Amino acid sequence: MGPRLRIMAGSSPSNLEELQVNSDIPHRITSDDFDGQILVYLKKSTGPDGKTLEHEYFEREDRKGITWSIQLQGRFTHPRSADDIMFGNIFERRLKLPKAAPAAIKLMKYMDPTLEQDIMSPTKPWALSPLISTMPYLAYTRINSDTKTKPPPFPSKPKSLVEDTSQLHFAVAPSLGTGATTPVQQSTNGYQSTASMFKDMVKDSMTTAKPKKSIDDIQDSGFEFSSSSDRRAYFSSADNRAKVVLGPDDVITTDFCYSYLEFDPKLSLRIPGGITFDLMRYWDRHPVMFVCCERKRGPPPRQPSNPVEPDENDNSNRHGKGFGEGGGGEEDPWGKVFWCLAIELDKDEEGNAQWADEGEEEGDE
Repeated sequence: MGPRLRIMAGSSPSNLEELQVNSDIPHRITSDDFDGQILVYLKKSTGPDGKTLEHEYFEREDRKGITWSIQLQGRFTHPRSADDIMFGNIFERRLKLPKAAPAAIKLMKYMDPTLEQDIMSPTKPWALSPLISTMPYLAYTRINSDTKTKPPPFPSKPKSLVEDTSQLHFAVAPSLGTGATTPVQQSTNGYQSTASMFKDMVKDSMTTAKPKKSIDDIQDSGFEFSSSSDRRAYFSSADNRAKVVLGPDDVITTDFCYSYLEFDPKLSLRIPGGITFDLMRYWDRHPVMFVCCERKRGPPPRQPSNPVEPDENDNSNRHGKGFGEGGGGEEDPWGKVFWCLAIELDKDEEGNAQWADEGEEEGDE
């Protein structure tokens, strides 16, 4: 049986509350920058009573093989370029990594070309990608009096969330440039002009994205990608991402789900190529944080010439205290945090965990 984990969520690393894993009751996140809800499914996770927690999500035909899912639905309260909305992991201190870590990072970059990272940082490691190009499943909904549409049910059941970008043309910035700050306010007459702009955008990116539908089909369907792969390929371009602006009328629903984490019989990371890591041998007790945050512009923060070695028994930075108010401080290599989810060991598990000595490494299984 795997270790008991505690999941925390909130508007920043320093403002977290516990949420119930494998519950269909979403956890609400509200701040000046984001309004939404989040939930987490973990396959065969261990509950407080020591029993295995199951969920029918993992039995669905379109989620076979998936072992974990972070689902979100919400909107940004201020207009932001899709190129500046990032998603991924941040850490409060240097990580203990196995010798195979560089190879794993290269594989991650191959799987997600938009990944930006400094996971080897001696102070604050991070790995972030633009949300619009990294999410496996994404649905976009414009909510206002003109569209009269509603976002997908949350959580999506009995069926899983499906890719839906048919209304994404509403989020095109008027200038179609990196300096755009407000979404297009659409009307019936404005639809064709927006679709035409998207048609030109797709033509320019055909060498990157190869949609199964023709350009005309995409225009007629309101710029709906044939698959999440097409959407991710198209938005691998920073210029294309900058043309989309998400604001108060734009609801995104996402499912960040993969199969490379296992929670039973032990907490393990399995990546293609037969590489397996027992994560309990490298986890230094501090939370693993998933964040949606603002891209930080300008030069990266200077790294200290003599970084202080982390103390395994020092818990002073738990729950984001090392990130400053709201995260994204001057010394952080990421911008303002919009929402955060932290995974940590249950307190009763910490005394039973066996931590790796410096430099210890597990061989492949």
